[in-house]
Amino acid sequence: MKAILAIHGGAGKWAVDEKTYRDVKKVLEEALVEGFRVYRTGSSLDMITIAIEVLENSGIFNAGIGSTVDVSGSISMDAGLMYRNRAGAVAYAKYPKNPVKLARIVLEKTDHIIIAGDAADNLARKMGLEPHPGPLPRTLELYRNFMEKLRRGEKIESPFKKSLEMWLNIGDTVGAVAIDKDSVLAAGASTGGVFFKMPGRVGDSPIPGAGFYANECGAAVATGIGEYILLTHATLKIVEELCNNTLPGKAIEKILNVITSRFGSNTAGFIALDKLGRVAGLYNTRAMPWGYISEDGAVKILGI
Repeated sequence: MKAILAIHGGAGKWAVDEKTYRDVKKVLEEALVEGFRVYRTGSSLDMITIAIEVLENSGIFNAGIGSTVDVSGSISMDAGLMYRNRAGAVAYAKYPKNPVKLARIVLEKTDHIIIAGDAADNLARKMGLEPHPGPLPRTLELYRNFMEKLRRGEKIESPFKKSLEMWLNIGDTVGAVAIDKDSVLAAGASTGGVFFKMPGRVGDSPIPGAGFYANECGAAVATGIGEYILLTHATLKIVEELCNNTLPGKAIEKILNVITSRFGSNTAGFIALDKLGRVAGLYNTRAMPWGYISEDGAVKILGI
């Protein structure tokens, strides 16, 4: 059976207890099943939008409700989708509960690819999207603890690295790839960005060819340190490999090796799906919870 929908919950340390493991697995399964519900009647774009929305609403991953905060204590989110040679994305959005829904509005209802900042938030309001409720208590606790360390003058050689490592223990970017009954592929990503990032920072998730990419050959999405993924045009290159009939696992491996050689380990992970329904997920971190559902409805969870 070919895979028709695959998702991930982010590459990182994922040093979790048994309860968190069960929670992560449950949400991944729910996202796959919900996306599968529209397989017979909907598109691959429908499938990934629904699956990512479930992940955004879970509060477990660094996307939507679970988004992390920047150095000012504010949430800002990025998301992007690609389908039928069109892309829609939002960057530095603060208003919507589900930035993936706003990215879809950009894709389907505008002539543009990326809408950013206040303009993205204004568009979300005009379109009647639900507002974000604000940072979760656990996110605020991390932020306050980190700020207290800085106020005490504790020596921190690399705040970006330490804060990133702290956040990757909990969750990271989410993403999805799918192929529908008409053999059309789609890819999408959503993230709250890097913990303790500079306000205004935009990562790879809203950038076609970096955080996500799809064409007639295949689809791929990324997770990890956005700056490194941006510099390597990672998902575009993975899909180009798929167009050369490279197996998804080999395609990811080739690009992941480039990232690891240039920037080190603990930096990235990817999932990819080709036009034949072959799927793979690889990462250079401790774990990357991911999974897929086949056209017969069978679910497989891996990576954690």
